[in-house]
Parts: sequence; structure tokens; C-alpha cells
Amino acid sequence: MKKFLFSLLLIIAAGGSAMAQKYAVVDIEYILKNVPSYETANEQIGMISKRWQKEVEAKQQEVQILTKNYQTELVFLSEDMKARREQEIVSKEKEANELKIKYFGQSGELYKKREALIKPIQDEIYTAIQDVAKEKNLDMVFDRSSMPSLIYSVPKIDISDAVLQKLGYAK
Repeated sequence: MKKFLFSLLLIIAAGGSAMAQKYAVVDIEYILKNVPSYETANEQIGMISKRWQKEVEAKQQEVQILTKNYQTELVFLSEDMKARREQEIVSKEKEANELKIKYFGQSGELYKKREALIKPIQDEIYTAIQDVAKEKNLDMVFDRSSMPSLIYSVPKIDISDAVLQKLGYAK
């Protein structure tokens, strides 16, 4: 009985290795660096982000100025004037925070802009990766740039250049 179980286990193990999967790695960062439209989109996003950041900083600076003036004039203000100034400062702080969230929040304008400009490029790359994987009859493709635990891979299994060629950016 033990011999039978051992033989069965050995056959299963041998069968499993015979059905080995074919895999490859791809370096998404490398591909993105070689796609000109990605660089252009990143530059546009950077310019927009800087413009919005300046706008937010101007609002925050306005709050700082109001606060500084309030603190300087505090001894000369009546209780009514103090309350109005404090309310004005709180209102401006709220305005600055709302503007920051509007531009840089989780679903803010920057996120939407990045989604509109970069997602089509990423989709095109992923489609090209799938096409190359199908052409080479691959079962799995791993992204080397997002796998910090991947220390080494044989260069012959890297399909990054094939993906770039599929996208029309031959190396």
C-alpha cells in the first residue's frame, strides 16, 4: 500500500512538472519611459499641478496674512471685531482646504486629469502585453518594476522590447 501511494505521488509530481507554465517578465517603467505620449502627459500633469499648487498656496498665504494682522491688532479690537475677524480667518482656512481637496483630493481634479491622460496609454500597453503573451503562448507575465521581491530574471524572458515593438516604438 505504501509503495502504491509513493508511486502515485511520484507520478503526480512528474505530471505537474510536465505541465510547467510558460512565463515572462515585463518592465512597465521601462516601457513607459520609451512611450513619448506618456512623457507628454506627465509634463502636462506636472504643469497643471504646479499651477493649482500655487493657487492653493496663495489661499493659504492669505490666511497667514489675515492671522498675522489679527494677532497684531488684537489688543485694539472690540469683541465684535475680534469675532468677525476670527470668522473671516476660519472661513478663508476652510476655503483654502476645500480648494486643496478639490484639486488634490482622492477624486479631485488632478486624479481626473491623470485618469484622462494616462489611463488610455496604460490600457494600450496592457493590451500590447496581452497580445505579446498570446503570440508567445505565455501563461503568466510579471511586472518586474512592481515586484520588489524579484531579484533576478533571465533576460531572455523579458518581453519589454517586444511590447514596445508591438506599440510601434521599436528599439
